[in-house]
Amino acid sequence: MSAPLPPAVSAAGDTKRGMLLVFGAALVWSFGGAIARGLDVSDPWTIIAWRAFFAVVFLVAFMLWRDGLAGTLRLFRTMGFPGLGVALCVAAATTSFVVALGYTSVANILLMQAGVPLIAALLGVVFLREAVDLVTWAAILAVIAGIGVMVSDSFAASVSFIGDGLALLIAVVFAAATVITRRYSGVRMTPAACLGIMASGAVAWLLSSGMRVSVTDLGLLVLFGAFTLGFGMAMFVTGARLIPSALAALISTMEPVLGPIWVWLIHAEVPAPRTLMGGGVVFLALIGHILWQWRLSRRTALPLPN
Repeated sequence: MSAPLPPAVSAAGDTKRGMLLVFGAALVWSFGGAIARGLDVSDPWTIIAWRAFFAVVFLVAFMLWRDGLAGTLRLFRTMGFPGLGVALCVAAATTSFVVALGYTSVANILLMQAGVPLIAALLGVVFLREAVDLVTWAAILAVIAGIGVMVSDSFAASVSFIGDGLALLIAVVFAAATVITRRYSGVRMTPAACLGIMASGAVAWLLSSGMRVSVTDLGLLVLFGAFTLGFGMAMFVTGARLIPSALAALISTMEPVLGPIWVWLIHAEVPAPRTLMGGGVVFLALIGHILWQWRLSRRTALPLPN
């Protein structure tokens, strides 16, 4: 029998695993725009309903494979109020996004979402007593500035209190879900994410104009739901348990940076110069911060000299 790892080594391993999982979630989410561009469905609520359906199917299948039927039922029973809180956040974020698009621009929504790391950092300081170092604060500010440059070509001319208020709500509830997941790291949040997506799908189904789609669109919706939403959410809620809230939220902002690249490569939609410039700022800030955190975790794991 091998000896247990020292606490510092175990913590460093958890940090690296958490960073990789959250980065993987952002990478998977970033394909959403490219997939959505290929859909020929006019009703957004129909898209959301089908996407939620396939995401729930994936998450339930994943939990059954990993934990079995009894274990899956136990996860739902034992997630408690923290799980319900995350489920409510997921449902609010996914539903509010669709409604917000009817009142404000995608640029405004992205700019609000750039504030998620800042909100998560503040919530982590207040509720978890998590210390946020100067390097992380600098990376957060760089990300906000970079996304501001990315979307500056398409700012809405007027302010919509409903649309921009919902965009702010999305940022707040996503940050809150990240902090809750970190605070209750002993609670697996996959069933909570599944429940939240199920709720948003039910709302979308009630508001949709019909669920009939073509075979081609159905195939894309399987990818849109099972891959981008289901697989991505499973990685995020698993990884966010292992790293500070601000870091998890910061890494997740890689999604809007990578998204235009896939749309460019797949659909030949060339990004605007400011999109590339701002995306470059965000990418360098995130990669630099991730490498710094990775090096820090390695130094922590090094055994002390005798």
